[in-house]
Amino acid sequence: MPTVDVVDFENKKVGSLELADDVFGAKVRQDLIWEVVKCQMARTRKGTASTKTRAQVSGSGAKPFKQKRTGRARQGTKRSPHHKGGGVAFGPSPRSYAYSVPKKVRKKALISFLSEQVRDNRLTVLKDFSLSEIKTKNLVGIMERLGRKKALLVDEKGNDKLKLSARNLEKFTYRPVEGVNLVELLRYENLVITEASIKKLEGGLKS
Repeated sequence: MPTVDVVDFENKKVGSLELADDVFGAKVRQDLIWEVVKCQMARTRKGTASTKTRAQVSGSGAKPFKQKRTGRARQGTKRSPHHKGGGVAFGPSPRSYAYSVPKKVRKKALISFLSEQVRDNRLTVLKDFSLSEIKTKNLVGIMERLGRKKALLVDEKGNDKLKLSARNLEKFTYRPVEGVNLVELLRYENLVITEASIKKLEGGLKS
């Protein structure tokens, strides 16, 4: 069963926390992580590429020239794909790239990545994330003392001081514990989370 230190804003140990082995000490499945991240990225992909078929382009529907005795190949319309200004054959049309993976797979993928973060010492557990004021400089100072140059900051929903202090920072972002996802965990490399939130996250992944 993995045990992690609980620290304060000065990076001083104020306690320890035992984490569930089946959530934070599981075998890392890179294949599941890849599949779930691919699914999440596909959901954000804009399928807006579009072309017009021969039925949609503007132009006359009249026959360009008579069928026979011209010495040319017969033509039915100037809107055919091989004519300049004609329609596009088999071109792209607006579509959704979204697809889903089973909930069980999504959970296992998140468990795998969290287990990897614990193993690689990329998880920091804070006693709490109660900031005295909304000030970006103060938050940056806290992260420097914690030794995190880039991190996803997680607390329970409603921590507006943390949210507003981090909103202009490129290398740090706040998410409520309900919004933790693989794409952002990968993007920010490290996870800084409160003691209450990590127990809530653990409970959700065990259920």
